[in-house]
Amino acid sequence: MKFEAYPFEKLNKLLSDVKPTSKYELSSLTIGEPQFETPQFIQDELKNSSELLKKYPASAGLPKLKEAMKNFVSKRFHVCLEDDEIIPTFGTREVLFNFPQFALFDKKNPVMAFTNPFYQIYEGAAIASKAEVIHIDLIKQNNFKASLSDEELKRCDLVILNYPNNPTSASISIDELETWVKKAIELDFILVNDECYSEIYFDESDKPVSLLEASIKAGNEKFKNILVMNSISKRSSAPGLRSGFIAGDSIILKEYMKYRTYIGCASPVPLQNAAAVAWNDEEHVQNFREIYKKNFQLAKEILDINPPQATFYIWLKVEDELEFTKKLYEKKHIKVLPGSFLGREGIGKGYVRIALVENENKTREVLNRLKDFINE
Repeated sequence: MKFEAYPFEKLNKLLSDVKPTSKYELSSLTIGEPQFETPQFIQDELKNSSELLKKYPASAGLPKLKEAMKNFVSKRFHVCLEDDEIIPTFGTREVLFNFPQFALFDKKNPVMAFTNPFYQIYEGAAIASKAEVIHIDLIKQNNFKASLSDEELKRCDLVILNYPNNPTSASISIDELETWVKKAIELDFILVNDECYSEIYFDESDKPVSLLEASIKAGNEKFKNILVMNSISKRSSAPGLRSGFIAGDSIILKEYMKYRTYIGCASPVPLQNAAAVAWNDEEHVQNFREIYKKNFQLAKEILDINPPQATFYIWLKVEDELEFTKKLYEKKHIKVLPGSFLGREGIGKGYVRIALVENENKTREVLNRLKDFINE
C-alpha cells in the first residue's frame, strides 16, 4: 500500500526551513483538538474504574455505554435506536478506516466516493480497500455542498459525506440529506455521514441534523443502506477517550460486528465507563459550545468573518495558501494548515484551515496577530 503523507507531515516539511520570529510564542491553529481540560466528572469516572484494567473489554462494548449512546441519539436527534442498530467503536478514526475495507471486500471493482477536501482517513481507507475513488468536490460555487450525478452514483458502492464539514465548516439541511437517502436506496449504495462535529454548534434553533433523521423523513425507518458515525472527542473535549459509534442499518451492522471481533479494537473498560457518563451529560457540552461561540464572535469582530452553523473551523480564502502559511509562521509565529494539503485535484487550493480551539484570551490575541499580518 502506498499512502499519502499526512497533512501535518506535509506542513512540517513546508515549514522546515522557515525561521519564525521570536517576538511571539507559537500559536498552532492546525489541529482539530480542543485545548480544554476534559471535565472533572469524566476524569473521576476514569480514575474510579482503573481497577477494571484487569478485564478484557468485549468487542460489542459495555451495555451501559451502548445505552448512553442510544440516549444521546434519542435526546439530540429524536431517533430511537434498537440495540442492533448501534455499535460502540474506538473513536471514529478506526471505524472510518476499517468499515470501508469490510464493506468493499467482496466487490470486484469497488468504487468509493467521499467529500473533497477531506479527513485523510477516507483516502487511506480507499487505498487499503483498493477502491477507485470519486471525489465529491466542495467548492465556493456549490456552497461546499456535496453533489454527484446519477451516473456517478450508480457506480458507487460506498459514499462518505461529512456534515458538518471538516475543513470547510459547511452544513447541510435535512431536505438535502433526505435526497441523498433516497439516492442510496434507489441506486443501492451504502451512504455514511461522518457527524463528528454535530455537537459544536451555536444556535439552538439551527442545530445540525443527522442522516438518521433524514432517513426517517424519507420513510426509511430501518435505515436501509444508511449509517452515521459520531465521536465524543470534540463534544466533550475528550479525544483521548477514543469513544465513538456507528449506527444505522442493522443488517450491515450485524455482519460488521462479526468482523470487529477479529480486529482487536475494543475500548478498555475504564475508558468505556468514563465515556458512558460523558455521553449521558449535556451540561458540559453546552459550556464548550459557549466558548466556541465566543471565539467566533471574536473572529467576526476582528476579521469580519461570519460564524458557521457548526464546527470550530475557519476556511479562510487567501491568494496563495503555501506562501501565506510560510509567511504567517515566519512573521507572526502562527501555524495554519494549507487547504491544498486536505484536498486533491486542486480542491482546497487558495484556502487555509484555522482551528479556533483555544480559550477566549488566547484566541483574541492570535486573531489580532493574524489581522495584523493580513493588513501588512
